[in-house]
Amino acid sequence: MDSASKLQHPRRNLGNRHRAQAARFVKLANKDIERKSENLAWAEQNAQQSVLYDFTDERNWRCLAEIKHMRTDEEGLALVLEDLFVVLGRDPNQLEQLHGINHLDVGLELLEAAFLTDSLDPEKWFASLDQNGLENFAKRCRVLDFTDQRANIIYGRRLERVRKSGHEIIFIDLVHHLLAHRPANHELWMELGRLHERRNEIDQAWLCYDHVQQLRPSDPVRDLFLERLKDAMDGKESVPWSGPALETRSDFLEKMQNLSQSVSEIPVEEIVDEIEEETNSELKRLQDLIEAGEAAEAFFMARSLLTTGEEWAEEWMKKAQSML
Repeated sequence: MDSASKLQHPRRNLGNRHRAQAARFVKLANKDIERKSENLAWAEQNAQQSVLYDFTDERNWRCLAEIKHMRTDEEGLALVLEDLFVVLGRDPNQLEQLHGINHLDVGLELLEAAFLTDSLDPEKWFASLDQNGLENFAKRCRVLDFTDQRANIIYGRRLERVRKSGHEIIFIDLVHHLLAHRPANHELWMELGRLHERRNEIDQAWLCYDHVQQLRPSDPVRDLFLERLKDAMDGKESVPWSGPALETRSDFLEKMQNLSQSVSEIPVEEIVDEIEEETNSELKRLQDLIEAGEAAEAFFMARSLLTTGEEWAEEWMKKAQSML
């Protein structure tokens, strides 16, 4: 995991520590008027660290927003709200509605309204769903952008809560949208594989475990799954199961590639020269995707090509994987 990923993974203890430190500086600012500006600056710095280390705790966002308000930093408060809405998976087009308003007057109210209707806590969020809430949530998941790792984690936890409530089919459907946007989320792939295994959906379980082992070669989850499967079939079948059919694997990777395309519509130049060989066409497309920063789509495309025997695609798969 790279340094950016580590910073965007929740670490509650550090978040609590920095929030508590920010609160101390706020108290000092209220007591010592002469050094108020200096103490509020230290408070803001610690509040920013608390959100950085644990973006899943509403108290950290609230602390930072209140300090921005105390410093009459309208632009800073607006940026906090925009960042929060990115984490909540809000439609970027709706963020335009935040422009042109006085954030010092209504910014804190908008923050509380967001938490009231879309809590970061998965238990509170699930408890607030009405009869049509789950259906509306499913519609949102199919169109939102989850390339931000924080949004991916927040919605991953929500989907896990949905799965625990017994809605396994909805979980399986929606989790693919998160994984298509961030295919390096090995923990979510693992959870999906375990669910398929419990449901005795062998091919799908193998595909998930295979993906985890591709991401983390030191974690032989696919091989261990094959051992469990072989042990279960001993004495029942003479030929052990060795993996899903090539067509099944190709269909799976193609589906994930198509889902990743919905993240953003970055134009990729079509190759119209019919004389050009198909391999060169696919290579050109991979190059265009990498240059455009579409690592997820490039990764699934390269894996699909490698699955069908195109060994040259391995280099591009590794290049895309390093960008995830």
